[in-house]
Amino acid sequence: MTFLERIGMAALHRVNPEVAHGLAIRALQMGMAHAPGLVTSPRLRCEVAGLHLPNPVGLAAGFDKNATALLGLSRVGFGFFEVGAATPRSQPGNPKPRLFRLTEDHAAINRFGFNNDGMEAIGARLAQRPRDAMIGLNLGANKDSEDRATDFARVLAHCGAHLDFATVNVSSPNTEKLRDLQGKAALSALLAGVMEVRNSMARPIPIFLKIAPDLTDAELAEIAEVAIEAKLDAVITTNTTLSREGLQSTHKGEAGGLSGAPLFEKSTRVLARLSQLTNGDLPLIGVGGIANAEQAYAKICAGASAVQLYTALVFGGLSMVEDIARGLDKLLERDGFDTVTQAVGSKREDWL
Repeated sequence: MTFLERIGMAALHRVNPEVAHGLAIRALQMGMAHAPGLVTSPRLRCEVAGLHLPNPVGLAAGFDKNATALLGLSRVGFGFFEVGAATPRSQPGNPKPRLFRLTEDHAAINRFGFNNDGMEAIGARLAQRPRDAMIGLNLGANKDSEDRATDFARVLAHCGAHLDFATVNVSSPNTEKLRDLQGKAALSALLAGVMEVRNSMARPIPIFLKIAPDLTDAELAEIAEVAIEAKLDAVITTNTTLSREGLQSTHKGEAGGLSGAPLFEKSTRVLARLSQLTNGDLPLIGVGGIANAEQAYAKICAGASAVQLYTALVFGGLSMVEDIARGLDKLLERDGFDTVTQAVGSKREDWL
């Protein structure tokens, strides 16, 4: 972390977390954030679900919900990034306060509830996107929708032409009964609608599925079966957790999804198990608790073809993106890997 970034982070931690988040977005819009540009090397370059990435370190959805900082994010050093979630109609989300910083645990709890400007506004911004970035959109459903499954397909149909990939998000704990869509029958029907839209696009894009870390082994086996049957391009493992095990912060009892350091081991075990269930044939994106190069590398060795982070930026700043990517390059070199792909799943058994 640079000296100026350290000062800025200290100032942000003195204000309400949601206000601080808005200020971080504003800094990106104004070009005031750490901006190393393209971070890559022959070892870091990889292909994931048909996407050619300069490095495998991505930004998880939720940071730039409304696609208002696309240019700034394209210069931070991410190999790819995901915006949203977007729903067909704009919605305010849950009442404030709805974001809590758990400093003692290097974690956060949020219960935003898919607050966003809606697919029309977000689609218009994506239409003006930087062309040298790899950008995905997290697809969501309106809280009061009578047909949530159809909502995902509607957002893809509206925004798909401006995307490199899209993610079906049925794993947020902050929209009532949304996680019910992870059941086999409901998920199969939902994905069938999304894939129909994808296949009708002039330029079909990869479709990912984002799952919860709180699934039983039987539920995870069903997810694996559905993902393969639906011909998904990748699965993102995982979203936030409802668990509060081992937390120290005074905010530990707040409702919502927990992200950050406490999620690392749990999400990595789910990742390794899903890798085993799919025989390593389905690309997985590892998310949950990544705050340094060693943890990114651990996710890859557990079965991830690429990784995403978000909450760690609250505590380490945007410069950590470049640090993680360059650190990952050194770890791969240390262990004799010429490419990221060679390391994927190499230590999966350690997590099973």
